[in-house]
Amino acid sequence: MTAGGPAAMDDGDEKGGLRAALGGLTTRGRSFLAAGIAAAICAYVLGQADLLRVGLLLTALPLVCVAVLVRTRYRVAGTRRLTPSRVPAGTEARVHLRMENVSRMPTGLLMLQDRVPYVLGPRPRFVLDRVETGGRREVSYRVRSDLRGRYPLGPLQLRLSDPFGMCELTRSFSAYDTLVVIPRTEPLPPVRLAGEAPGYGEGRQRSLALAGDDDVIPRGYRHGDDLRRVHWRSTARYGELMVRREEQPQRARCTVLLDTRRIAYQGAGPDSAFEWAVSGAASALTHMLERGFAVRLLTDDGNAVPGEGEGGFAGSTHESADSAGLMLDTLAVVDHSDGGGLSRAYDVLRGGNEGLLVAFFGDLDEEQAAVAARMRQRSGGAVAFVLDSADWVQGDVPRAAAREASERRLRLLRESGWTAVAVAPGTGLARYWQQAGHQDVAAQSADIGGAADGTTGFSGGWS
Repeated sequence: MTAGGPAAMDDGDEKGGLRAALGGLTTRGRSFLAAGIAAAICAYVLGQADLLRVGLLLTALPLVCVAVLVRTRYRVAGTRRLTPSRVPAGTEARVHLRMENVSRMPTGLLMLQDRVPYVLGPRPRFVLDRVETGGRREVSYRVRSDLRGRYPLGPLQLRLSDPFGMCELTRSFSAYDTLVVIPRTEPLPPVRLAGEAPGYGEGRQRSLALAGDDDVIPRGYRHGDDLRRVHWRSTARYGELMVRREEQPQRARCTVLLDTRRIAYQGAGPDSAFEWAVSGAASALTHMLERGFAVRLLTDDGNAVPGEGEGGFAGSTHESADSAGLMLDTLAVVDHSDGGGLSRAYDVLRGGNEGLLVAFFGDLDEEQAAVAARMRQRSGGAVAFVLDSADWVQGDVPRAAAREASERRLRLLRESGWTAVAVAPGTGLARYWQQAGHQDVAAQSADIGGAADGTTGFSGGWS
């Protein structure tokens, strides 16, 4: 929940306020002014004194209303609060507005209006009656978007009007807030996957129990370090002052790779293949953070969400919520890239064993399927969810030929050690997640059987 800072509006202090007020004449005020001028001219031409008095009255009424509205001096403070400030796509958020009269005189009739993007719904408008000195009024409205993104709310506007409706003035506050619409996430089943042992259950507890005060590595002394942490043996060895640093327990790592290439997806909208991939990546990283993994979000162009851990990984026990929020905020605004390949992501992954790799791929041609296959050699375990546009968009490509090409690429990934799952529209990630776990168990069983027979068994899952 976030709160927009209070904003104050002081009416009648601006230079050129009279000119702005004249520009704020309503249709009624302009009509009265035009009729009064016309009547005064006719009275002068015809010599009719009574008609002149009528013309002067019609002309004076809107001008008096303008003068009164300009001379009105009061201060109004406004506050906006979002509940919550980060919502999944398709979920409503409530915006609370509070207006407070902090001047010494009551206000007149006020029209309150908040600026919102069109994707969040119609622009909210409220009519506030007379607000007494020190009084406050609270109103609220709901916003909802099926499209993820960051949407500004504000600035808040007040429209002032005289009792006769001759003139209207609009004043804007300076404060605004931002509503973050993140991708939809779904809970995933606790399937045991290869490469998870250090971060799950007893394995994770043992690693934590083995890490203690004796597991230290020295580093150079920095200004402000406690002198009681000086490691004298290392100081004598290196010839400079060294201090002890507790070694953090090794935690299982997981990289979530999202393919954002524009050429890899067809179609648009909330039900498109690309939006499914973004939502799947959000669900996977949230699930892995909850299971105790250090998670890194990586895209095809090699960009990763900055993490506080080594190598860009983030998500300790007390920081998992912050890490998930940072990654979900990134996925809220992620868009298609103009790149044509996965080579940059491969360059990031080929540095060493990065633990578990969960990838969401779009269309893969022969070349990119070969690049994706080489990624598996650099990872301790890998699962790929492949979205074929031929299944998501009805195109001119013959479905038989497209399906044959898709099966050939899936087979290439599986022969390289990936657990590759083809994704069809209309099904959530939870089902495919469980299917990937079953494929891995079957592959490991095949390996065990082959070893017992004295033969070499091929594993289509993770080693």
